[in-house]
Amino acid sequence: MAIKDALLPEFDQEMANTRKTLERVPEDKFGWKPHPKSFSMIALSTHIATMTGWAADTMNKDSFDISPPGAPPYKEELAASRKQLLEKFDKSVTAARAALAGASDEAYMKNWSLLAAGKTLFTMPRIACIRTFVMNHVIHHRAQLGVYLRLNDIPVPSIYGPSADEGNM
Repeated sequence: MAIKDALLPEFDQEMANTRKTLERVPEDKFGWKPHPKSFSMIALSTHIATMTGWAADTMNKDSFDISPPGAPPYKEELAASRKQLLEKFDKSVTAARAALAGASDEAYMKNWSLLAAGKTLFTMPRIACIRTFVMNHVIHHRAQLGVYLRLNDIPVPSIYGPSADEGNM
């Protein structure tokens, strides 16, 4: 079985669950945060919405520098509305899925590097980066967003089983 054939069903399921969660983000709570050191709800949601697109860059480039020498560091532009948030997410998912579906096993196994100011932070096969720094990262932040929703009495969607708000999946 090709790597993409094993990866894409999981990707599709996780992205559908992520979209269900992002759909719940209320605009009147965009600035809310559970702690002064935490992301605001819109910063966390935008991070989730855009990081999925990192899969396309991971598959199409050999590296990414988060703060390239002589250039401004990477920064996500916050969504201004729920509609824009979902558009960012859908665009990211579409680009990511196309890159993942079009890749060969050889491409998945090619090394990819994350850099900061020209210095390598890590290098690993693209598939490991996709699983760890894209998919697992999305799942991690989606769970945080679920807590944000719960703390604001916003119904949390069922993801892997029923939630306290939804008895079914």
